[in-house]
Amino acid sequence: MPESDIRHIIVYLDGSETCISASQYATYLAKNLNAKLTAIYIVDEKILEDLVKARIFFKEEALDYEFDLEQDGKRYLSHARELARAKGVEMDVILLKGEVNKLVLEKVSELEIDMLVVNEFEEFTSRKDAFYDEKERILRRAKVPIVVVTDEDKARDAYDSI
Repeated sequence: MPESDIRHIIVYLDGSETCISASQYATYLAKNLNAKLTAIYIVDEKILEDLVKARIFFKEEALDYEFDLEQDGKRYLSHARELARAKGVEMDVILLKGEVNKLVLEKVSELEIDMLVVNEFEEFTSRKDAFYDEKERILRRAKVPIVVVTDEDKARDAYDSI
């Protein structure tokens, strides 16, 4: 197989069910392109601050919720890493806290990422929701190819084929 220009792939795990499909497809791509694979999960501190400002959470509740999100992130990253290992692909994992789109884009630049893989977008109820969606903001600002995994069955079939 000829050498690919895609040497390093990062998959963004957002904690939804469909992000596992994105992880499986990223594993498939990394294996077939002989690329390095990294998964990233970010605890969205900005949304937690907004929930406190809106008085939906007290500060203590936000801290508890942040802890829960961090534990979820660790579980998703661990699961993604095990899925990759099962196919002979090593995966680095990154867990961060902060503003999602900024941190993803910083890591894309810092790690010299050649491709970003994300799961499907949520249904938006308004243009404002779409404008402020973290994945949407990443999509608009990323300077690398982005693969959006929209078909869980095809992603799983591709993963199973390796």
